[in-house]
Amino acid sequence: MKLVTAIIKPFKVEEVRASLDEIGISGMTMTEVKGFGRQKGHTELYRGAEYTIDFLPKIKIEIAVSDDMVEQVKNAIIKSSSSGKIGDGKIFISPIEEVVRIRTGETNEDAL
Repeated sequence: MKLVTAIIKPFKVEEVRASLDEIGISGMTMTEVKGFGRQKGHTELYRGAEYTIDFLPKIKIEIAVSDDMVEQVKNAIIKSSSSGKIGDGKIFISPIEEVVRIRTGETNEDAL
């Protein structure tokens, strides 16, 4: 089992969700986060004053999947969130030791 964590631009969320739905992914966790990478933020003008926004709004999506679904999930996220411009985001894939469904007590693959 793997945890796929994707950091994407906020306006790409619906496209990513639809793309994952197409391949049969029914559950995910989404969090609004802020951060920066190579993009390094940007400057804006507000009431005549220029100021720097260091942390840009992003969306963090977390999906627990079986090992055989990792490539499909990764490719679906890349296809639906890529604009070809800086700041498109990143995908992190980590191993999961154990999963437990609280309601039923099911574990690991059965709990996904």
